Amino acid sequence: MSDANRLLFLRIALIVIGLTFIFGIYTLGIVWPSGWVWGQSHSHYLMMIIAVYATLGVFLLIASRDPYAHKSLIWFTIWSSAVHGAVMVAQSLQDTGERGHLLGDAPALILVAIVLAVLMPRAAHQSERDNLPRTDLRPA
Repeated sequence: MSDANRLLFLRIALIVIGLTFIFGIYTLGIVWPSGWVWGQSHSHYLMMIIAVYATLGVFLLIASRDPYAHKSLIWFTIWSSAVHGAVMVAQSLQDTGERGHLLGDAPALILVAIVLAVLMPRAAHQSERDNLPRTDLRPA
């Protein structure tokens, strides 16, 4: 895949994921609670999770304008989604009442991590490398 195509698809993915984090998590929790809402009764965690992911979604939309300038945020999204998804898989396997998450939010977060990781640039662009400050620890 060319760098131009990779950047275009990354920008599209950031927009789709950002909008999903902002609007989709709450909606999916209403439509499909067994796959998106943890626990058998009312829980305060849901609004906290929605607040965190909606905030991340806003920043992913901002990152979609210039993904190269927001690589650390995108890598945070990749790694936090992979870890969060893996923890949810483990918890779903341990608690039979939560098995619906094996088809819902757990694989969705792992998919987010995979898609963004595949679309991230493979190496810094030459112009970026030229503008970076020296990071060696030797005295000048």
